[in-house]
Amino acid sequence: YWLSTTSYYKCKKCGFRTSLKSGTVMENSKLPFSYWYMAFMLATGTKKSFSALEIQRQIDHKFYEPIWAMMHKIRIVMGKRDAEYKLYDHVEMDEGFFVTTVPAEKDQYGNKLPKKRIRPGKGSPRTATVLVMTESTPNPANINKYRPNRAVKHIKMIYVDDNKAITLNPEIEKAIDKKAHVITDGANHYGQLKSIIPSHEAVKMTFEKPDKILPWVHKTISNAKRNFLGIHHSIGKPYTQNYLNEFCWKFNRRYNGFDLFDRIVNTAVRYEWAA
Repeated sequence: YWLSTTSYYKCKKCGFRTSLKSGTVMENSKLPFSYWYMAFMLATGTKKSFSALEIQRQIDHKFYEPIWAMMHKIRIVMGKRDAEYKLYDHVEMDEGFFVTTVPAEKDQYGNKLPKKRIRPGKGSPRTATVLVMTESTPNPANINKYRPNRAVKHIKMIYVDDNKAITLNPEIEKAIDKKAHVITDGANHYGQLKSIIPSHEAVKMTFEKPDKILPWVHKTISNAKRNFLGIHHSIGKPYTQNYLNEFCWKFNRRYNGFDLFDRIVNTAVRYEWAA
């Protein structure tokens, strides 16, 4: 990992030093190479996210926009890496609805118009629909009554335009193995799911059952919302998937510890930044 000093960053593993004001830049980027390494270090140094504004403060860069773009490029490759894996065994699935910001409207002269009050909720322009899938296997050895009787492995969260079957089914087919056993609620848009995943169990929900039938889906949605609200405060709807990529990438590697820095460097050089 990197040790900060007044003039350079030093890696304790190999002793390599890099200056904060180094003229060496990343390919297709005007930012110094050391900025990228610091972003990798900060992004993987905590379980939660780092906002682009905090990264800018830590790097001590004058402008916010280049740092914001750099962080989104990192989140894009995180998503490309996780997209190569599928979910197996038992899978819980449901949709989450995230409140996002709406770009300001402008008149013909480019002046911003007064903001309209838009209520959040399903179908609102402010709401992003997210398909949430979690590998969840029975855990009969659990003796803690406050924990679910299921153990979570890996998760996927995919931003979709709506929750219709014609929109969800292609994403489900790419994300879940056909031999998996999928548990959902009894919503109508899951009616055609058996054509993709033969082992599909639809459970009719009541107000008491969701946390018992789909415990890890609801925990994942709650934790992601809390993370976005506490760290980023608000997220733009077109960039929702990038923030979800980072959340899932970190969750799926929660037991890797200090290896996360090496993993994100390997991922960054393996995939292209472009979405």
